[in-house]
Amino acid sequence: MVATAHHDATQAGISILRAGGNAVDAAIAVAYALAVVDPCCGNIGGGGFMLIRLHDGRERFLDFRETAPLRATPAMFLDRYGNVRTQASRKGWLAVGVPGTVAGMETARRDFATMSRARLMAPAIALAREFNPQLARTLALIARGGSDAFYRGPIARAVVRASNANGGILTLGDFSEYRVEEPRPIHCAFGGYDLISAPPPSSGGVTLCEILNILASYPLQAWGWHNLRFLHYATEAERRAFADRNAYLGDPDFVSNPVAQLLAPSYAVKLRSEILPDRATPSSEVRPGLGVVAKEGEDTTHYSIVDCWGNAVAVTYTLNDSFGAGVVAGDTGFLLNDEMDDFTSKPGVANMYGLVQGERNAIAPGKRPLSSMTPTIVTQRGMLRMVTGSPGGPRIVTTTLETLLDVFVYGMSAQTAVDAPRTHMQWLPDELEYEPGAFNSETARALQQMGYRLNEVPKWGSAQTIVVNPRTGLLEGGSDRRTPAGSAAGY
Repeated sequence: MVATAHHDATQAGISILRAGGNAVDAAIAVAYALAVVDPCCGNIGGGGFMLIRLHDGRERFLDFRETAPLRATPAMFLDRYGNVRTQASRKGWLAVGVPGTVAGMETARRDFATMSRARLMAPAIALAREFNPQLARTLALIARGGSDAFYRGPIARAVVRASNANGGILTLGDFSEYRVEEPRPIHCAFGGYDLISAPPPSSGGVTLCEILNILASYPLQAWGWHNLRFLHYATEAERRAFADRNAYLGDPDFVSNPVAQLLAPSYAVKLRSEILPDRATPSSEVRPGLGVVAKEGEDTTHYSIVDCWGNAVAVTYTLNDSFGAGVVAGDTGFLLNDEMDDFTSKPGVANMYGLVQGERNAIAPGKRPLSSMTPTIVTQRGMLRMVTGSPGGPRIVTTTLETLLDVFVYGMSAQTAVDAPRTHMQWLPDELEYEPGAFNSETARALQQMGYRLNEVPKWGSAQTIVVNPRTGLLEGGSDRRTPAGSAAGY
């Protein structure tokens, strides 16, 4: 089964599975197909994460996140008065980080795939010939030359040439020195299920597991879906986990991430004890829970795949904002990311997603910005149960959280879970965001009386989920209806 944000990409993955390919083969085909049919988000000009769980229980996490150019500096987006030039980190060539997607797909193909690069890229190239002939030529170059074509050949030269001509700072050295990292995945347990998720430089797995650790002692099922008590305690758990996320996490090549402390059971007990039963805690009163931080050196897409052998792949990758930095190098045909906005341009100043982050996520040459991407795989007693994830900036974490709870606590089907209305709290701004239908007017009034400031948002996210029935072994797919072009398909 394959679940993606675009039906053509889903079919590209299915065609590889039908031809005898495994889940990683299909994941590579889907990645390149999404770069054609979902150009706001699917990409070869961005980066992301791939979480792999093989049928024998082995795991791998590929970090192909973008990196800051070698000429980047901590103050590169500040004006002469020290104020943040917000548009400079969001649009144009200065906003572009070194892309990692092609390197990530090549690493996955080398280590896990069974088919040739040309075969895996053929569906994307065929689609590109219909929609974007320039991109078709670029993909054909990658199909022939692999990573060298992108990072040491004509594609890198075209990107650097365009960057130099338009005020950017990318160099050929940025491309030739790019490397995929392979940190160990984050693990945590919840209600008899084992979660495998994204480690730093993604904040996703740590933040998700910290929230779940806080919620683990509450009778969520007895309270009911989006009951007032559930909403209160889930919101307070999210508030505290995001405060920690913004203060303590960053690229592990540059800072030490206190993951073990944040996910310790005793720490969950401490945070749980701070939640008042009948009152919202103002975010101004919530501080990162481990004490003083030591100083040291929305538009994304997710897809999920399970093959007939039980291999599972969860991929989340991004250009950051919709259509990234809004720039294309010459006639290469692909958009470049604006991932530099995910760094802390200035401590205490929010980025485009409203995240107020600290010095651990400051810009540095070759550094990877902190991410919220949360590709997640769930097992139970060693058996695969779910593959999931979503786009949505910091809302990725809470979208993944609610999808998990909707299936494993509230018994929803995969499709019902990804379609269900959502809520979100990220510490700052101090507001509880919610989609229409997330709760009724009576609950809304009760939340306001408790001190919550409510902010209705039309919709967010695009969860792509596969659930394995523990009794029959059959696969059930859910493709978020917030993305009309998405689909889940199997055979």
